[in-house]
Amino acid sequence: MPNHPQFSKPLEDGRLLCTLCPRACKLSDGQRGLCFVRQRKGNSITLMTYGRSSGFMIDPIEKKPLNHFLPGTPVLSFGTAGCNLSCKFCQNWDMSKSRELDILQSPATPEAIALAAREHDCRSVAFTYNDPVIFYEYAVDTAIACHELGIQTVAVTAGYISDLARAGFFEYMDAANIDLKGFSEGFYRELCAGSLQPVLDTLEYLVHETKVWTEITTLLIPGENDTPDELHALTSWIAEKLGPDVPLHFSAFHPDYRFTQRPPTSHQSLKQARGIALKNGLNYVYLGNVRDLENAATYCSHCGKTLITRVGYELKEWQVNEKGCCNYCGSKIPGVFEDQPGNWGNQYRRIKP
Repeated sequence: MPNHPQFSKPLEDGRLLCTLCPRACKLSDGQRGLCFVRQRKGNSITLMTYGRSSGFMIDPIEKKPLNHFLPGTPVLSFGTAGCNLSCKFCQNWDMSKSRELDILQSPATPEAIALAAREHDCRSVAFTYNDPVIFYEYAVDTAIACHELGIQTVAVTAGYISDLARAGFFEYMDAANIDLKGFSEGFYRELCAGSLQPVLDTLEYLVHETKVWTEITTLLIPGENDTPDELHALTSWIAEKLGPDVPLHFSAFHPDYRFTQRPPTSHQSLKQARGIALKNGLNYVYLGNVRDLENAATYCSHCGKTLITRVGYELKEWQVNEKGCCNYCGSKIPGVFEDQPGNWGNQYRRIKP
């Protein structure tokens, strides 16, 4: 395993500046950052959750969501506790907002996780449920162990990471789903206690400077980030800055955490968002957290034929050849495809490495 960089900088007042993420917490001895899992001990900042997880689940890769990365295959998923954003609408708040380490009942070394993935025929391991940026060292060490066994790795993250840490983290990731929560500084500041620009920087870095397969998710929250103007701005930016072939998932919000009085996202709102994205030139736009066969399917951006249909997370029609091309017109489909799709479908299985 590598010697990880120390993401800290001494300040004149004796505190240490945490340089892992844009939040830049300033810590006195014994103090934890907002993420709760990184604590100053003496002259360094330590990850308190290394080797401890809130549990391990084998999921469909499409649940991450990733529709163009090893479709149909099982992924071993796990997370820890805490988060470096404070989203009032968090859908995984029981883990990401936890301030108790006793939810971490599943100890496992990076090597044990990689072996478990191989034993259960998982093609990849996902760092998810809470943001893996804050458990950087554990995620990177696990990714290295996975790669040694030929298992790929997935980061499901808000992309809220510093310039200093970004390259070292994503060097070990094969795919990422970035949660682009909204498209205004006001949204990030007021609802997430964060900032939009670092997330945009992460997206541009991933698409233009790495080989990490990247997809984007935006949770549509009624009255907050779902206006036509904001969706036009968001999807236009993706098309212009990232290109038309980066898949975008619009997911339905359900009332949770501190947004329990908000209504769930309507199906019509999701379809309107997809229509705006397609009009702005995006080729692969999906709807999530709803049952919609038409808008969960993958279509060839060249001939328009249906390539992959999905019922939930189960693949049905498959018109992608062994070279990852459209069976009808031969056009290359962007993504990471194997000779044959997986058949994991809608299964879930809890395991203990």
